[in-house]
Amino acid sequence: MQNLSSNTFVNNFTESFAGDQSGNPQPRQTPGVLYSKVMPSPVREPRLLAWTEDLAAELGIDKPNEKDIDLLGGNFVNPTMQPYAACYAGHQFGNWAGQLGDGRAITLGEWPLPSGRSWELQLKGAGLTPYSRRADGRAVLRSSLREYLMSEAMYHLGVPTTRALSLVATGDPVRRDMFYDGRPANEPGAIVMRAASSFLRFGNFEMLAARKEYDHLRQLVDWTIERFHPHIDGADKTLIWFEEVLEKTATMVVEWLRVGFVHGVMNTDNMSILGLTIDYGPFSFLDAYDPDFSPNTTDHPGLRYAFGKQHSIAYWNLGCLANAIAPLFEDTADLIKTLESFAPVFYEKYYAMKAGKMGLDNVSDHDIELIDQFENLLATVQPDMTIFYQLLIELPEDMVDEPAIVSHFTPALYNQLNDADRVLLSKNIKNYQTRMASNKISRTAAQSQMTANNPRFVLRNFLLYQAIQDLEKGDNGLFKRLQTALQDPYSKNHDEFFGLRPFWANEQPGSATLSCSS
Repeated sequence: MQNLSSNTFVNNFTESFAGDQSGNPQPRQTPGVLYSKVMPSPVREPRLLAWTEDLAAELGIDKPNEKDIDLLGGNFVNPTMQPYAACYAGHQFGNWAGQLGDGRAITLGEWPLPSGRSWELQLKGAGLTPYSRRADGRAVLRSSLREYLMSEAMYHLGVPTTRALSLVATGDPVRRDMFYDGRPANEPGAIVMRAASSFLRFGNFEMLAARKEYDHLRQLVDWTIERFHPHIDGADKTLIWFEEVLEKTATMVVEWLRVGFVHGVMNTDNMSILGLTIDYGPFSFLDAYDPDFSPNTTDHPGLRYAFGKQHSIAYWNLGCLANAIAPLFEDTADLIKTLESFAPVFYEKYYAMKAGKMGLDNVSDHDIELIDQFENLLATVQPDMTIFYQLLIELPEDMVDEPAIVSHFTPALYNQLNDADRVLLSKNIKNYQTRMASNKISRTAAQSQMTANNPRFVLRNFLLYQAIQDLEKGDNGLFKRLQTALQDPYSKNHDEFFGLRPFWANEQPGSATLSCSS
C-alpha cells in the first residue's frame, strides 16, 4: 500500500501527446494540443468527508494522511504528477458546441498498478482551467456528494462506471445559480477525486477531427487501441475498435435501463470511449416508470435525454464518433455498416436483460412480445419501477384473480388504477404466469435470477437531497447510511429506504428537478 502524496505516478497521456505547457489557467482556445498543463487552485481548509475503502484497497492506496488530504483538496501536488486538463469538443443537446474540455476537472496523474496498467486520478472542482469558459472551475458540495455517492452506487449495481475515491470539503464558498434563473447563492465547496482507467470520451476525437488535426487523430486512436484494446491488430484495427466501442456503449445503456437510471445529459462530451458511465450531473433513478422522464430541467421541454430515448441517443452519439474518425478511412462503407449494427446489438442485449429481470429461461419471439407488452403496461400504469419488480419476484405462482393481482402490486403504485388499467395489469400478469409455468428452470432458480437483476435499493434523488441538506448542517448520519446501503443493493438489509417517493419530493427543487449545475 502506498500513499498518494509519496508514491511515484506515471504520466502516459501527457508524455505521449502534444500539450500546452504554459500552465496558464485562463480560459482560451488551445488549437494543436490534446491537453493543457494546469495546477489545482488551493483551498482554505480541506477536510475529508468520505473515503472509498474498497477502491483504495483495489488500487493499493493507503488511508490518507494529512498531506494526502491536502492533495485531495488541491493544496499539494505529488512531484511525480503532471496535472492537466484535457481538451475535447462535443455535441450538446444535438448541437455542435466546439471546444469544451475539462472545465472543472484536473487529472493529477496515473496511479500505477502491479499489472503494468494504470488508473487516472482526477480532481473535480479543483479550480480554473483553460476550458472553464465563463465558470470558475469549482464544484459545490451538493453536486459533489451526488457524484461521489452515485459513482459508487452504480459500481455496486454492476453498471460500468467511473469511480470516486474521495469527497473533500474545501472550506470555501462557491457561488452558484442552481436553475439559471438569476438567483445565485453561496454554497459550500467540495472536491471529488474521480478514478478510471481513462476519462477519454467521444469529444476528444471530435475535437481533433473538427480542427482537421488528422495526425493527432490517428495517434490518439492508435494509442487508445494499444492501451485499452491490445488484442486488436491488423489493417482493420480502427474498424474493429469502433465495433467494440459500439458494443460497450450498448452494454452500458442496457445496464442503465436494467436499474432504471437516467443520465440526464448524454452530450457526446459525456460519452466514455470505454463504455463507462461518466460525468454525473442531473441524473436520476426512475421512481414512477415513465419512458419520457428526464430529470434535467435544461432538457425540457424537448426531453432529448429521457429514460426511454437513451439507446437512440447512444446511437446518435456513436454516429458523431464515426463521423470524427471517418477521415482515417479510405472507404467508410464498413464504418457505416458497423454503425448500423447498433440496433441489433442493442436489442439482443436489451431483451436478454429483460428476460433476466422477469426470470425467463430464454428469449423466444413470443417472449419478445410478452416483454413489449410488459413495457406497455409499465408505461401506462407507471408503478415504481424498483418496487414493482421486487413484487414480481414475490408473486405467488397461483395468483390469477384480478383483485388479488391488483392488491399485490398496490404497494408499487403512485396513483389509484382506473378500470382499464386494472384489466391491463391483470391481463399482463396472467400472461406472465402462463409463460412462467413453461419455464425450463425452477421457480427458485427464476427467483434467484430475478433477485440478481433487480436491485431493491437504488439511490433515489430525494434521498440524496435529504443527505445534502443534513450534511450542509453538519449531520452525516444519512450520508453514512446511504454509503452502507449502496454497497449492498440487492438484499433486504436496508429496507428503511424501500418505499415510494414521498409526496413532498414531487416538486422539490434539487430532488424532482435538477439542472446541468446539479
